Amino acid sequence: MPSDIASRLIAVRARIDAAARSVGRSANDIRLIAVSKTFPLAAIREAYAAGQREFGENKVQEGLQKITESTDISIRWHLLGHLQRNKARKALAFHAIQSVDSVDLLQKLDAAAEADGHAPELLVQVDLAGEQTKFGLPPADVPRLLDAAAACHAVRVVGLMLIPPAPETPEEARPWFRQLRELRDRWIAGGVPENLLRELSMGMSGDFEVAIQEGATIVRVGTAIFGSRYVQQ
Repeated sequence: MPSDIASRLIAVRARIDAAARSVGRSANDIRLIAVSKTFPLAAIREAYAAGQREFGENKVQEGLQKITESTDISIRWHLLGHLQRNKARKALAFHAIQSVDSVDLLQKLDAAAEADGHAPELLVQVDLAGEQTKFGLPPADVPRLLDAAAACHAVRVVGLMLIPPAPETPEEARPWFRQLRELRDRWIAGGVPENLLRELSMGMSGDFEVAIQEGATIVRVGTAIFGSRYVQQ
């Protein structure tokens, strides 16, 4: 019998497939990141045994510990939370960093990656709502960062990430997802290379189906897979 985590993964994948088909997309074009922050390594191993291969952590230190303790399995790790510049080199242990929010951070990551022989994928975190409690670049500042990304030597900017205001219903999140997609399309039409904007990371446990309908290529799902947040005592 499958574990609770395995059963929930099956259900999440079925929901991804249904959401994709509802708008004529293929679920194969959507990557599922299992958000494992605060959950123990045992839960990650359960999800891995059920076929999950990409996991997301919010904090560099917690993620590094899990990376170190899981070298016997092949996981692709994503850093999802805010990254301070003084932790840029440590963050290169992750395969992807989804929270780049300044040209300075981008260039610091690129210099460290070039020196260490790394080539992580980066996503630019965009702040559409101007919330004081969240990080991210306002849309007007994104083109400058994309210009800088084109000159990077090691890191590879591949798309945009969004954390919209917490919605009471999934439909309330739809305008934010649509706005990010439309901005991406506008920037490409204006000459930004498509390879810099191929990914849209948006949608979490409560609204990932709507995000998929609006063009998400990456969804970040935690509680729908792992259950209630694990609180360390």
